[in-house]
Amino acid sequence: IDALIQNAAIAQVPTRQLTKDGFESQLGTNHYGHFLLAGLLFDRIEESAGRIVVVASLGYNMGLKTIKFDDMNWDSGYGANAAYSQSKLAQMMFAYELQDRLAAAGKTSVEVYVCHPGSSATSLINTSGGPLSKLIFRLMTMTPMVQSAEKGAYPEVMCATEDGLLQRALYGPTGRMEFVGPVGKGTLNPHANDKAVMTRLWSISEAATGFTWPL
Repeated sequence: IDALIQNAAIAQVPTRQLTKDGFESQLGTNHYGHFLLAGLLFDRIEESAGRIVVVASLGYNMGLKTIKFDDMNWDSGYGANAAYSQSKLAQMMFAYELQDRLAAAGKTSVEVYVCHPGSSATSLINTSGGPLSKLIFRLMTMTPMVQSAEKGAYPEVMCATEDGLLQRALYGPTGRMEFVGPVGKGTLNPHANDKAVMTRLWSISEAATGFTWPL
């Protein structure tokens, strides 16, 4: 495996739903699923000196800007945007904590990158969002604030293939509001690098998935 691109996601789920394992659906799909898959495939990625590319979202800047450890499943106060924000922040924290753990274990042959597609005309909102989210996004697609799905894939391709990239970074569009435009190193806000939160989230993720990473 030369590159594992962790792109699968749901977004803006209008009412609280649980996965069959009992996790809030956005956290379960966007974070726990990727955490487990990357761990199960890690040996094969390491054999190839490959890369793990986590596809995040600017949505990590919405909501609480941290992990709601006292109620990660949103048993109360569920909001589509807040839950989505937490799930995408969790993805990023997983990636940055993995970088730290790989470095500490001397496993530097595997590189981990974080990117986001900006505002791209994919089926994501239409697949899982509510009526209002769908309407707002449909209107946005009529403006220069949304780019094509193909351009949204550029950051993923870059992180999977290009040399000389920084790992502790967030790559994506660099144009208007970092929604669209040429791909490059974007703004990484400090709450995505809160070490205490990252470490606690890792432990909780191992317990939740029943999987201990081989590091």
